[in-house]
Amino acid sequence: MENMLNNAATILILLFLIITFLQSGIDKIIDWKGNLGWLQGHFKDTPLKNLVPLLLATILLTEMISATLCAIGLYQLIFIGEDTIALYGAILSCISLLMLLFGQRIAKDYDGARTIAIYFIPAIFLVFLLQP
Repeated sequence: MENMLNNAATILILLFLIITFLQSGIDKIIDWKGNLGWLQGHFKDTPLKNLVPLLLATILLTEMISATLCAIGLYQLIFIGEDTIALYGAILSCISLLMLLFGQRIAKDYDGARTIAIYFIPAIFLVFLLQP
């Protein structure tokens, strides 16, 4: 219990990232065609238009790995007091968000980019909290 109280902010941000990326990844898996179709339209006037399936698979993979690392890190932090895997999850979460931000900026979707920036704030703060 003391571990949880001493790491409350870290635990809450890890839960935030797990929920965010797990739900996003599952949505991409369940509705691959819908996501692909929407993104192909979103990027139709950009240099990324022919890369959308590859980019969607890449972001799916990074989101699911991010969620998994954050979940393992959460478990380790609570029960073992170790935070290295949580740090890896936080860093990969930031990289995932930067990839999404890049795509939104390329597509000139500035409202979407602003939303990604909002998610980036707790993710980068978690990296700060977990740095040795």
